[in-house]
Amino acid sequence: MRKLIVSAIMSLDGYVEGPGGDVMALPMDDFFDAHNLERQRAADTLLLGATTYMGLKAYWPAVADNPALSPAVVNNPAVADVHREIGRRNNELRKVVVSDSLTEQDTAPWTDSTTIVRRAGAHKVVAELKSRPGRDILMFGSRTLWNDLLVAGLVDELHLMVGAAVLGGGTAAFAGPVPPLRLLETRRRDGSENVILRYAVTGRGE
Repeated sequence: MRKLIVSAIMSLDGYVEGPGGDVMALPMDDFFDAHNLERQRAADTLLLGATTYMGLKAYWPAVADNPALSPAVVNNPAVADVHREIGRRNNELRKVVVSDSLTEQDTAPWTDSTTIVRRAGAHKVVAELKSRPGRDILMFGSRTLWNDLLVAGLVDELHLMVGAAVLGGGTAAFAGPVPPLRLLETRRRDGSENVILRYAVTGRGE
């Protein structure tokens, strides 16, 4: 059975968005990009909520063709190759998006690599995906969806990048009960104030 991996960045005080839904309040540095690319290389499927899917789709296809369109590359041209590869892998990976509102007309240019799943069937579809042979199933963003799957016992690992920022409000990372977790690894990188905490989900929340 393959793993469902949640990869998320959060503030020191536990928020995945700042006030007003401001995700740019989080310190998404070069370490953040490198970790995301590492997780993409280990995966063959992206599992996303509609908001995250539409955000990625609006940004990464153009960056895959021209990384200079990324503000991070403008600030640091040395990361151009990383952003190009992230964009290309986002284009190539199979996408499963959970939404009751999206239609095929909303998926271009990712139509051929996207499957839309309605919320009522999401748990069954995710369980079936996990039972198939393949590489990791990876989630970025999609906080509402991954919290639901976490409580349902379908998430295998949480990769939480904790950033050196205190937001004081916004959207909390966790929306409800959290199953027991076991710390597998901590990681940091020179030049970054962020820390990755990697947890195995060892039980189902009540």
